[in-house]
Amino acid sequence: MNWDDTTDADAAERLGGPAEERLVDSVADRDDQAVEAALRPKDLDEFIGQEKVREQLDLVLRAARARGATADHVLLSGAPGLGKTTLSMIIAAEMGAPIRITSGPAIQHAGDLAAILSSLQEGEVLFLDEIHRMSRPAEEMLYMAMEDFRVDVIVGKGPGATAIPLELPPFTLVGATTRAGLLPPPLRDRFGFTAHMEFYEPAELERVVHRSANLLEVEIEPDGAAEIAGRSRGTPRIANRLLRRVRDYAQVKADGLITKDIAAAALAVYEVDARGLDRLDRGVLEALLKLFGGGPVGLSTLAVAVGEERETVEEVAEPFLVREGLLARTPRGRVATPAAWAHLGLTPPRSRTAGNGQQDLFGA
Repeated sequence: MNWDDTTDADAAERLGGPAEERLVDSVADRDDQAVEAALRPKDLDEFIGQEKVREQLDLVLRAARARGATADHVLLSGAPGLGKTTLSMIIAAEMGAPIRITSGPAIQHAGDLAAILSSLQEGEVLFLDEIHRMSRPAEEMLYMAMEDFRVDVIVGKGPGATAIPLELPPFTLVGATTRAGLLPPPLRDRFGFTAHMEFYEPAELERVVHRSANLLEVEIEPDGAAEIAGRSRGTPRIANRLLRRVRDYAQVKADGLITKDIAAAALAVYEVDARGLDRLDRGVLEALLKLFGGGPVGLSTLAVAVGEERETVEEVAEPFLVREGLLARTPRGRVATPAAWAHLGLTPPRSRTAGNGQQDLFGA
C-alpha cells in the first residue's frame, strides 16, 4: 500500500490537457490523495514490497544516523503509484527531520530554487517530484547545492552582475522521476543512492489490499483481496482505488463483505477485466484484432478506429498492453500477439499464423 502523488504531467501536456479519468490510471486524483494521506505507511518496516530498495535504503539511513550526519541524496525512479512520495516521507521520519515537498514544474527559474534552498533547516529533507522537468538554470544551481551546500545568487544584470555565495545547511534531496532517462548525467551522478521502483507482484498487492481494508474498516476475504490484486496492474495506488470501488459495491449490493464473487462483479460494473484491462485497452485490442486482423497497422489508423487521439493510444493504452505482452510495436506498425487473441477469446486468421502455430508478427 505504497504509492505516491506523482502526476504524469508530461503525458497530459502532450495530450493538450488532463487525461480522461480511468479507474486503472496510476496517476493520483484528488480523491486518491486525500485517502492516501491516511493510508501511507509511516516507516520502512510497515512499507510493503520493494524488498531490495527497502533493505538498501535502511542501510543508508542507519549509517547516516550512526554518524550523526544527514543522509545521502536519494533518487527514486519508477512508474507513478509505486511509492516514491511515500518513501520520501519515510526517509524524513526515519531521520527525525522535517520534509518540504515541491516539484520540478514549479521551479522554472533559478531564483525559485534559491528561495527554497535558502530557507531549509539543517538536516531537512527536500522532496523534488518530477525532477526531470526542472528548468535548466535551476538544475545547474542544484549541482552546487547538492555537492557543496552552496549556491551563488546573481545580483544585477549584464556586465555589472555580481555573484553572491550563499552557504546552505546540510540537507537531503530526494528526487523522484517517472522518466529517469531524461535526467542529465551530471545531476544523476550527484545522488548518493539511486533506486528503481519495480511493479508489484500479486502476492505483495494482496498484502497491500488487506492492510488498506483493515485501515478502512472493510471486511474482505483472502480470495476477494486476490481478485482485486490480480486486476491492479502491479500498482498499489490502483489496488487501493479498486478496493474503494469494490467496497462501495459490497455495501450497496451485498452485506459489506468482499468475497471473490463480489469483487469480480463489482469490477465488471467498472469494466476492469481479469487482467486489469479497461474499456480503452480492450477497445484498442478489439480494433486491432477485428478490424485489422491483428496488424500490422499504423498508430494513427488504429487511433482513428478506436475513436481516440493518437497520443491517447500511444501514451495511455499502449504501455500496459506492451508490458502485458498483448501488443507489440514493430517497424511496420502495431501487431497483436497470440496472447491478445487468447485474452479476447478470438482465433487468429490462418494467414496470420506461422507453421509453428504462433502468430507471425511480421506477416511473413
